[in-house]
Amino acid sequence: MLAPSVDLVDEILALKKERNAVILAHNYQVKEIQDVADFVGDSLGLSFQAARTDADVIAFCGVHFMAETAKIVNPAKTVVLPDLDAGCSLSESCPADRLEAHLKEHAEKNYYVIAYINCSAGVKALSDVICTSGNAIKIVQTAPAHRNILFVPDQNLGAWVMERTGRKMDLWKGNCYVHVEFTRAAIERIKAQYPEAKVVAHPECTYAVRMLADEVCSTERMIGYCKESPAREFIIVTESGMLHRLRREAPEKVFIAGPTETCACADCRFMKMNTLEKLHDCLLNLEPEVIIPEEIRARAERPIRRMLQLSA
Repeated sequence: MLAPSVDLVDEILALKKERNAVILAHNYQVKEIQDVADFVGDSLGLSFQAARTDADVIAFCGVHFMAETAKIVNPAKTVVLPDLDAGCSLSESCPADRLEAHLKEHAEKNYYVIAYINCSAGVKALSDVICTSGNAIKIVQTAPAHRNILFVPDQNLGAWVMERTGRKMDLWKGNCYVHVEFTRAAIERIKAQYPEAKVVAHPECTYAVRMLADEVCSTERMIGYCKESPAREFIIVTESGMLHRLRREAPEKVFIAGPTETCACADCRFMKMNTLEKLHDCLLNLEPEVIIPEEIRARAERPIRRMLQLSA
């Protein structure tokens, strides 16, 4: 079984060169894709990479809203996604038409809309600024003091940001189905098994889980925290793909998957839809291609650029 995989990787690398392509992969992708990617990171890091690339083709190994973000800041480039059906429960929880209706219904609040990057191009187009889990605190702190804030779509990330900044916000009722599967009881049980381990949790987790964590942070910050900490063992409370990158970059440490009530297998079914075979095919055929109507793309680019400027 090893030889075909090696051949497939070689073919992907050859196609990448032929197409003048760059392969961007999110931390939650399967390890085989992470290992062949040019850049692996969180949404913020990949947004910077997408914005500055000189490649003609961007193969985005993540979910649909991530590939859309790359297209928004690179309208002249070809952006392909290995599986066009790789969606996101968070993005789906906040359709653009519902957000637009909500803003009209509450026009008197004059909302300053901060949208977590886990949303569609249509939602980005309705927003004032975008944020990621890595820069959400900074983005909220720079919001106009005289404006009411509507934070969409993740209520758990929004609540965490309010805890950290003290800034009042109205929160959209959305969540990541993977992160809300972690429970206080499950994390307490694994902590009892590894009493010396530090608990590192993503802010998309619920308040009950965040309260048990030694560190709540973005996936990119998890790398730095675990490297810098004198601890040897870490319970990682986020999507399972993060464990591969942690083990690769800090091989001297021990990383334990944070369990749910049913298993230690917090896989995002959307992230795991991408495979090496699909990556190969999308580079070969330059499809499925991400296409965004120009009116929406242009409007969505402004809040993304504002985020990048504030995060530089």
